[in-house]
Amino acid sequence: MTSQAASCADPARRRLLAASVPAGLMMFNLDALAAQAAYGAQPARPRPALTERSVMLGGDGVPRSAQDWVAHLQTLVERTPDARDSYLHEGAVQALEQRFAALLGKQDAVFLPTGTLANNLAVRVLCDENRHALVQHDSHLYLDESNAASTLNGLHLVPLAKGRASPTLEEVKAAIDEAENGPYPLKVGAISLESPVRRADGAMVPYATARAISELARSKKIGMHLDGARILLASGLPGFDLKAYSALFDTVYVSLYKYLGAPFGAILAGDKAAVEKIRDLRHIFGSTIYQGWPAALPALDALDGFQERFAAARRTADAVFSGLKAAGGFAVKPVENGSNIVFLDIAPRRANGLAERLRNADIHLREPRDGRAEVTINETWLRRDAAAIVKAFTG
Repeated sequence: MTSQAASCADPARRRLLAASVPAGLMMFNLDALAAQAAYGAQPARPRPALTERSVMLGGDGVPRSAQDWVAHLQTLVERTPDARDSYLHEGAVQALEQRFAALLGKQDAVFLPTGTLANNLAVRVLCDENRHALVQHDSHLYLDESNAASTLNGLHLVPLAKGRASPTLEEVKAAIDEAENGPYPLKVGAISLESPVRRADGAMVPYATARAISELARSKKIGMHLDGARILLASGLPGFDLKAYSALFDTVYVSLYKYLGAPFGAILAGDKAAVEKIRDLRHIFGSTIYQGWPAALPALDALDGFQERFAAARRTADAVFSGLKAAGGFAVKPVENGSNIVFLDIAPRRANGLAERLRNADIHLREPRDGRAEVTINETWLRRDAAAIVKAFTG
């Protein structure tokens, strides 16, 4: 029996877990593949039996079974005796807020139960009384939050760049001009940019574009919000600097569960005045939950060395892609301004027996469509060297 299995089987530990883990969290299965269901779900297939050696070529994070997640949380609890918070004060929640504020170069940060709430409260606070905001058409804030911005916060969202990851500076200028110089002039209160954009295959808003939009916004005293749910997945990209990118925005949201191992949660960072307003609104929206440490602890643990590990995983992926191109029958199609998603065209001669070869090697790839597979870089690429992954593909 493994140490993890033994820890779950021990009666004393089970009693401690039952007492310490809030009801409902015991049921979470953090399968990273399931997290993508909202974005073009494929027909359901049996999930593969995963091991600690499984290499997942899909999904942003490291998948865990419910049992493994509970055992991991138990380990973290044992080494962090002061983890508990009370209504999101003190403990691991406060430590996580401080950690993210420093990581993103902001004065303060606040824990929130969901990213939807983080986006909405950030834009609401930045807009203040000027509730006219510019967003990407294909962003989560515009397409995936059930009109929460207008229903709950009285915000009018103006969508830009339909079908593209990023608006141009000219599009933003035109939208501001239309608002300011119409028959009934309006002041734009905020601009929200999602980056990477999940609906655009993880494409980033390029730094130069974000900087130009930010400079324009600040010249007009318009707030800037970054939906950076997946921003840490840009780690290791040439020239990417997290603090420099974050500095272009007044508020920055990062997800805790997409790739940082938490069962739920979000962090929203900004200056102290904005964060204090968001803490007040968090309570008004019924989201000052009793305890957030079961989400904060795994996220804190994952943050240690995350950027370095992800950069190393990216290097492994680059070596794999080079090996596949050299072998022939594979063509790598990067996403323009991409973060951690690439597409792999597979010739028919290479597709023959590929699924079985990968399965036998405990490597898991989304089923190709019309000879093209979506490949996602995540930390599981570190579980095997590049040559072994190439060999599984080529036979």
